[in-house]
Amino acid sequence: MCRLFIALFLGILFASCNSDVDAGEFVVGSDNLSVSNKVILIDTATVEVSTINFDSLVTSNQNRILLGNYDDPIFGKVTSDSYFQLSSSSFSLQTTSSDLEGANYVFDSIRMALVPDKYYYNDTTKVQSISIHRLLQKVKPNTDDDSFYNNSNLNYDAVSIGTVSFKPLPIRQDTVFVKMDDTFGEALFQKLKKREITNEDEFVEYFRGLVIRSTSESSSSVIGFKTSCSMQLYYSKKVSDSETSFLKEFSINDASKQFNRISLDRTGTILQNLPGTTERLSSDLTQNRSFIQSGTGLACRIDFPNIKELKYITEKGTIVDAKLIIRPVNNTYSKVYPLADSLNVYVADKLNRLQGTLNSASGYPVYAVLSKDNDEFNENISYSLPLGSFMQNEMIKQSDSKSALILTIPNIFKGVDRLVLGNQKNAANKVQLKIYYISY
Repeated sequence: MCRLFIALFLGILFASCNSDVDAGEFVVGSDNLSVSNKVILIDTATVEVSTINFDSLVTSNQNRILLGNYDDPIFGKVTSDSYFQLSSSSFSLQTTSSDLEGANYVFDSIRMALVPDKYYYNDTTKVQSISIHRLLQKVKPNTDDDSFYNNSNLNYDAVSIGTVSFKPLPIRQDTVFVKMDDTFGEALFQKLKKREITNEDEFVEYFRGLVIRSTSESSSSVIGFKTSCSMQLYYSKKVSDSETSFLKEFSINDASKQFNRISLDRTGTILQNLPGTTERLSSDLTQNRSFIQSGTGLACRIDFPNIKELKYITEKGTIVDAKLIIRPVNNTYSKVYPLADSLNVYVADKLNRLQGTLNSASGYPVYAVLSKDNDEFNENISYSLPLGSFMQNEMIKQSDSKSALILTIPNIFKGVDRLVLGNQKNAANKVQLKIYYISY
């Protein structure tokens, strides 16, 4: 089979002898092609797998309110609360300019309406509880990039102005209504009625915003809600025996002033001693496994420490193709912990600083794509990542620096999906690197 492969490969190369040949990702010049060329398959190169932790992820401007918590048997307790500032298209109650008409308005009720956006993670069969609190400071970032992060925090009143318990139905997109405190609603209504609030600046000065917190002890899911949610103030106009009802809505008009605080309590888990952001936790110390989780900053780092040694195989040679096969660890994924269809891949330096996405020879981003071929023992469930150009560039690099790859789940900024991957010592779910090297 090996001889047949080489014959077929060389046949393809000769068929294109008048032009450059694209073998996988790497382009081989026609001047390098000869009948004496040999293609070598290398599948014993060392692959180091580890887990890193980004210190912060931008969660503002993501167009999702993320609420809930669940206890993960591997990762720990995941919790997401959401902070935001509200506004309105108008701060007037009256439909005319008459002050006499305004005197007839009376407060009825106030509530929050939350509409699911179909994102959910983990088990939605258990009841979830949330509470609403007034912010004590304005939704204004203290960062140079005007962003909020998964570890950002704002002070809020400990006294809740609204609570609700519900069973999540994210796919049906059933609206969750939270009755809010009448005293709070009446006070806001009076400010508007008396025209003590007539513009957004006055409104924000009085009402800084809200945080919705996940309070359920037995919750087992995190749910995404649309940022088109609204705080609904109901009031009515009474004249003699007739009554007319009105609705004043307050919504998130500025997506940059809404963010999710996503935390992970790793106490007692295999990840509890995860080092700082510039270091890595070897998979040799975590049962031959590495870990990825959106929202909390966990990512998988992959290093190829001996890649430069390949250039000494022959006097002249080139990597024409390479493929990395990464396997999820058995029994760590299921219907409540589904596998992502693909993984984002970044190039990083030794301090985990991202230098950009991994790109193909033609300049397009490369992804690790999930294969779900059915088999009895899940041996064919894996992520495939083409690395021809990357490996060639690393092999011939003149400097001593080495680049690593960082793998994340695509919704890293607005989800809590997670993944467990095996390393080279994980017998059942071994990572494999196949390099096709041509000597000439």
